[in-house]
Amino acid sequence: MQTFKELGLSDDILKSLEEIGFVTPTEIQSKSIPGLLENKPDFIGLAQTGTGKTAAFGLPLIHF
Repeated sequence: MQTFKELGLSDDILKSLEEIGFVTPTEIQSKSIPGLLENKPDFIGLAQTGTGKTAAFGLPLIHF
């Protein structure tokens, strides 16, 4: 099981995630965050409602 730290997010974001109780990334987050942190230009993420898609693309945006 992956952690948000292993995905490469900044310490400030990790602290905030911990404070709100986010411990383990969902599947869509685990698959998308590393690629988005590498600044890949195109991204299409498909997942069911409530699986964390907004955080999947939002966390890398605030990382930079």
